[in-house]
Amino acid sequence: MEKVKNRWAVAISGVIMQLLLGTVYGWSVFKKPLMDAHGWSGPNVGLAFTFVIFFLGCAAALGGKFVDEAGARKVATCAAILFGLGTLIAGYANSINNLFLLWIGYGVIGGIGNGLGYITPIAVLVRWFPDKKGVITGLAVMGFGFGSALIGLTVPSLITSIGITNTFYMLGAIYLVVLLIVAQNLSNPPKDWVLPAATKVKVKTAAVVSSVDLNKALGMKQFYLLWAVLCINVTAGLALISNISPMAQAQLGVTAVVAGTIVFVSSLFNGAGRIFWAALSDKLGRKNVFLIMLISQVPLFLLLPKATNVLVFGAMSCYILSCLGGGFATMPAFAVDTFGPKNIGSIYGKILLAWSTAGVAGPMLMEYFKKVSNSFTLALSVAAGILCVGVVLVSLYKKPQNDIV
Repeated sequence: MEKVKNRWAVAISGVIMQLLLGTVYGWSVFKKPLMDAHGWSGPNVGLAFTFVIFFLGCAAALGGKFVDEAGARKVATCAAILFGLGTLIAGYANSINNLFLLWIGYGVIGGIGNGLGYITPIAVLVRWFPDKKGVITGLAVMGFGFGSALIGLTVPSLITSIGITNTFYMLGAIYLVVLLIVAQNLSNPPKDWVLPAATKVKVKTAAVVSSVDLNKALGMKQFYLLWAVLCINVTAGLALISNISPMAQAQLGVTAVVAGTIVFVSSLFNGAGRIFWAALSDKLGRKNVFLIMLISQVPLFLLLPKATNVLVFGAMSCYILSCLGGGFATMPAFAVDTFGPKNIGSIYGKILLAWSTAGVAGPMLMEYFKKVSNSFTLALSVAAGILCVGVVLVSLYKKPQNDIV
């Protein structure tokens, strides 16, 4: 039987994995340097981010089933190899001025690796911590939010000093080595594992949801409501996060380093929001927390294009990204509350297809409306309208009547 401390070792490994995988959210700091170096257009460079998020979600959808059946360690190892390799290929693509190879390497190969790695700690940790579902999923994906903070803090200076290609090579090597190490510590609890005695009392006082399989979950309206709500929250968040750096430079007239600092600080809130909102959902309920996050973002999306002060722009970006992270952190627990923990890898993996959809919709929303209106204002207004639809959908959610108290 596993000791209590072992589950925290698994949790730490999961956070480290998510931290490195989350560096994809710092893509905007690469965008302008790549455009300047090669003369590539904003939409073409932005497609690398679109592809990585799309394939991330697709891989997470399949990876959840693999974690349930093949084991977490194998899936995490594959994730480490693919994400590290994809980043190395991105460096080579830059060196030979090949945009298509950048899409394939960073977007497709890196995205698949990222998705396999993303779902693994989530699927594993909700089984190790049935007594702390909200907090532990928040902790697990908190690292993903903080990942882009590392990129925002370090990459602008690295690009200046060693160039774009060597920056990709350095990151790829780090991803490959560190992710391979932590992957070996990710595993599902043994079949005979039970909660330590000190925590059992807490679990007994809460309602236990009977687990349903994937086919039954797909026949429930709650599945599609959760899918749509996650898609909407992520679409709005990615519309901003994919363009924070160039938007700040154009709207505020700041340098790339200052814009990178905004990316860094807002990314800290992306990470902190994951643990804050998820923990709050343990107290207020998942539905109530999603309502708060969606409603409160609407005025900020409408006001953000009017911000001319760096601090005001940064504060609004920080809050929006905290809600983006909060949605990712709260939704796994929302899914476990709805469908039970037994098949959560397969079920939540399918819900994460919403991330793929949002990965296309969010960045392309910004690129399209920026092109037709020559500003980000219209795109952010559309995002605000989409969030209002999300409020309606969350309001319609009702917990299925399959609880065993």
